[in-house]
Amino acid sequence: MSVFTAAAEQSLCAPLPVLGKDVTVPLVTGGEVTYAALDYAASAPALQRVWDDVAAYAPYYGSVHRGAGYLSQLSTDLFENSRATVAEFLGCRADDQVIFTRSTTDSLNLLAAVVPADCQVFVYETEHHASLLPWRDARVTYLNAPRTPAQAVETLERALADRDPYGPALVCVTGASNVTGELWPVKELAAAAHAHGARIVLDAAQLAPHHPVDIAELDVDWVAFSGHKLYAPFGSGVLAGRSDWLQAAEPYLAGGGASRKVARRTDGGVDVEWHSTAARHEAGSPNVIGVYSIASACKALTEAGFENLVAREQHLVGAVRAGLAGIPEVKVLSLFGDDAPRVGVISFVVEGWNSSHFAAALSAEYGIGVRDGLFCAHPLVRTLLGSDPQEVGECGAPEAEPGERSLNAIRVSFGAGTPDEHIERFVRAVTELVSEGAQWKYRTEDGRCVPDRGAAQL
Repeated sequence: MSVFTAAAEQSLCAPLPVLGKDVTVPLVTGGEVTYAALDYAASAPALQRVWDDVAAYAPYYGSVHRGAGYLSQLSTDLFENSRATVAEFLGCRADDQVIFTRSTTDSLNLLAAVVPADCQVFVYETEHHASLLPWRDARVTYLNAPRTPAQAVETLERALADRDPYGPALVCVTGASNVTGELWPVKELAAAAHAHGARIVLDAAQLAPHHPVDIAELDVDWVAFSGHKLYAPFGSGVLAGRSDWLQAAEPYLAGGGASRKVARRTDGGVDVEWHSTAARHEAGSPNVIGVYSIASACKALTEAGFENLVAREQHLVGAVRAGLAGIPEVKVLSLFGDDAPRVGVISFVVEGWNSSHFAAALSAEYGIGVRDGLFCAHPLVRTLLGSDPQEVGECGAPEAEPGERSLNAIRVSFGAGTPDEHIERFVRAVTELVSEGAQWKYRTEDGRCVPDRGAAQL
């Protein structure tokens, strides 16, 4: 029986058109099947709208801020209009700046490079490594994983109350976990941070593709996200928010575009006047195509209506959770409990299975792409699996062979372009693998579990 009733299907919006929706992939058992892309949390497929917009612009591509020719002027206008589109998408305040980067990781490393030298940074151990690791030149306090949203706020308030009240402080927190998909109490955490004189940056990499993000409404100081998770390829990201720390610091990269004036001194040195706008941290020729793709995705999601997209995604979440709940061998990972609101990101383990083996079988035998490993959030996954969060882990398959227990998990993730059939196939595949086992033999090769092509079918 379908995981959706006919009435529910009629009341929900259709999935947004994405590239690759008709791609077929070979099965190790023979034949081909339409690929079910269920790894949105890593990189979401590009929206067809984004691809069409980029293709229409591509013949007019020119160097931004670098020329008097028509194509350069057109590209410059497109680049700056994209900045305005992103600012509107994020609900930026009048004095906020939007800086284009390569990714969320790049955005947070940029912010880490401009925090005041005596800044104290507070980060939960539950963060993605992009949020957990950049703060190497600051005093960092790592906070234990909370088990409820209220506990997250209480933990932060206690830590901030114990800090030096006279120095600058920054809190870094995710909006939605890249492991469990659970939504964090961002507005309450922002209020706690500001009450103690601290600032807060929101890692919205997993939140922005699934929910509206409004800087002013959430009252956060900065937001960071990646285009490749927002249905926009070509390797661009965004850091948006307060300008004072950004303008007080030396440029993230030194070079053309960041410099306003450069002159030789009589002593042989060089005097530089840096830009005070976003250009200060955008040295070099920018990724115009990537920036435009982000702006196009922002427009597409806004026009589709987040209310409609969220409603449909929640039906998908409910279908996956209901399907997995009916399989006793499956354990879904969660910090805040089964009733916690979440986006389309769900991680789980299967009793008696190596997670890499299970993910490989989903791909090779069913044409379903998921992710296995520690999801660049090693301390969090270790905590959720009941092992020591300080234990060293690897992304991808560890030393365990197929069939052996491994200290990693399986993650299924989906979004605005996911059709019902992909969810139904996934639930059916998990059920069959658990009850009947894999149809093929697998082996570990270069740290990955792969079908043994030389083996006979089981």
